[in-house]
Amino acid sequence: MSYTPDGWVLLKMNEPEVFYKVFGFWRGGYTTSDSWRLNSGVVSVTEDEDYFYFKGESGSVYQCHKGAYGDIGSYGAKIVDTFAKNLDSRIEPFYDIPDIMSIDYFEQSGERSE
Repeated sequence: MSYTPDGWVLLKMNEPEVFYKVFGFWRGGYTTSDSWRLNSGVVSVTEDEDYFYFKGESGSVYQCHKGAYGDIGSYGAKIVDTFAKNLDSRIEPFYDIPDIMSIDYFEQSGERSE
């Protein structure tokens, strides 16, 4: 399955091991409401001129436009902030875009299998 969110942020999960997830946000329209998805955990990242492609543990791919980082609106930000509050610092949202391609997505846990 492939997803292309309208906006997105990267989340660092700190327990029980360090791993990263993509929070994707889609704006609703006249007949639909805003929606969001959280990927299963990043296992690899590639890029082209306009997009990052995050492959998740489930096999899904999030095609995230480089210019849409952080564009999750107040509703999306409230959801992410609620995650962070409820998970008591076990989640670290990056509201400013980090250097996506230089992140060690497997920091303390060793490389995950795809």
